[in-house]
Amino acid sequence: MEYTTLSNGVRMPMLGYGVFQIGNAETEECVSEALHAGYRLIDTAQSYGNEEGVGAAIARSGVSREELFVVSKIWVSNYRHEDARRSIDESLERLGLEYLDLMLLHQCYYDVYGAWRALEEAYEAGKVRAIGVSNFDSKQLMDLCAFADVKPMLNQVETHVFWQERPEHAVMERLGVQHMAWGPFAEGANGFFTNPLLAKIGERYGKGVGQVALRFLMDEGVVVIPKSSKPARMAENFDVFDFELTEDDREQIRGLDGGKSVILDHHNLDTVQFLLDRIKGQIDAAK
Repeated sequence: MEYTTLSNGVRMPMLGYGVFQIGNAETEECVSEALHAGYRLIDTAQSYGNEEGVGAAIARSGVSREELFVVSKIWVSNYRHEDARRSIDESLERLGLEYLDLMLLHQCYYDVYGAWRALEEAYEAGKVRAIGVSNFDSKQLMDLCAFADVKPMLNQVETHVFWQERPEHAVMERLGVQHMAWGPFAEGANGFFTNPLLAKIGERYGKGVGQVALRFLMDEGVVVIPKSSKPARMAENFDVFDFELTEDDREQIRGLDGGKSVILDHHNLDTVQFLLDRIKGQIDAAK
């Protein structure tokens, strides 16, 4: 395993297992398989509805808590300060854990600062070892870094070979914020798994397209969380520590960057409106 060190000194694996869009019942078995394959970073979220499954897999795994790096995210309908504080405790209860290694704000909308204060309090109380954000652009990240008492340590954003987020990455580096990728396989868009360049590079190392893409992102300093429900594919995605890409390989892969989202564009106003309508509906329903 390879590691990065967050700005507060916490050591974090560069490769983990994501459980987005995996049902709660299936999640327990999938995470169990991932832990068996060697993964130690598990990424979930309140909105995924599968924290219980993650917790059940951890409980039965026999892996010591100290070896694990568990990530979750506060959903936006919980962003008011007191709601965020309560939701952190509820996530810990669902996961069956005394602390989280990393807790993120899932989106950049609604009462961001109220939720961030709750994260800062949880951090000071030892309920979370590190705090950060997800889907924040450079301006939003800079604003939070400028005014927060505890600066975010990580930003998780859509990142893959077709949208490498290099300008955003440069800002994160400048701010001391670790870059983490969701969707590192571009969810199969643009013919990802049959990409000729990635396949050609992979042939030289006896590796597949996905393995080359993961190796590239990690070489660029990006934490990755590939997802699969198939044990063989989980093992394949984990098998990326025994080869190195050349600088020429990396430069060719940089050329695949189209500079825009291919999954869920948070800069698109229709996408933003969709998210805001969904969030507001959830908040109104909870009143």
